[in-house]
Amino acid sequence: MKRIRNRETFKRILLWSGMTVYLFLTGCGGTSVDYNNQWNAYLNKGEYDQAISDCTKAIESNPKNAEAYFYRGSAYLHKGQYDKAISDYSEVIEINPRDAEAYCYRGSAYGFKGQYDKTISDCTKAIEINPRLAVAYHNRGMAYNIQGHYDQAISDYNKALEINPRLDTAYKSRGIAYEGKDQYDQAISDFNKFLELNPRDAEAYNNRGLTYRKKGEFGQAILDFTKAIEINPRLAMAYNNRGTAYNTKGQYDQAISDFTKAIEINPKYAGAYYNRGDAFYKKGEYNRALDDVNKAQSLGLKVPGEFLKELREASGREK
Repeated sequence: MKRIRNRETFKRILLWSGMTVYLFLTGCGGTSVDYNNQWNAYLNKGEYDQAISDCTKAIESNPKNAEAYFYRGSAYLHKGQYDKAISDYSEVIEINPRDAEAYCYRGSAYGFKGQYDKTISDCTKAIEINPRLAVAYHNRGMAYNIQGHYDQAISDYNKALEINPRLDTAYKSRGIAYEGKDQYDQAISDFNKFLELNPRDAEAYNNRGLTYRKKGEFGQAILDFTKAIEINPRLAMAYNNRGTAYNTKGQYDQAISDFTKAIEINPKYAGAYYNRGDAFYKKGEYNRALDDVNKAQSLGLKVPGEFLKELREASGREK
């Protein structure tokens, strides 16, 4: 099955557990280039339901139309209907067991479901079929990254960039892996490279800010978090992260303001409640601190028992 590879690649940002993953969907060719171009256009415009409808009609007409399954699976993937995406990519693989991209993107769907071992398995199979498929290395690297296998992740990102130096997302992903290894200068270097090419990427500023914060460069971290917020005022984690920087600097009122904003955006942000509670505690407002920490705990955050005991004693609300 031969796929038409457009010079302008369709790019869509998706998340695995707060980590940014990039999927590169390419145009496909098959029994009808016109239909495939139309399906590709629907995906590019975000008209996923229309793509699904058209591909379904094509499948009804020809149940062996691998391209229609591939595009419909891609539409389901972007709609967050991962089981349906996996089913469609599996149909492609049944029709053509040598379709590397179908393995790659099925692996991505597994990743969004948190099944990272299956991501690694599918991306590895894609690489065996097509050792030049850069995005398969990248997506396998993301799975390794989430599992904490940073060296393997970095190796995959290096290979992805060797194959395709224009795969700029690999710089950001590799930066996250270097940050996980506490190699902060390498991480910042990669985030810088990515931001040179993508100066409006709020999450990259947030990631670089986290790295500066870990280095103890709180002023620079605050600048990066602020930039992320300017680009995306709804990025709750940037408010939370800037709040932690203010908190560490002893600027508790600014910290509380940022944590409160993060909670307004995401009322189920357990970490922001906990962090705000910590800031209230440092200000001596023990009742408010305990309320926030209890809220964080009710949202599933594990709170150290000693801290809870200390808060209850300080607030006079011992159980």
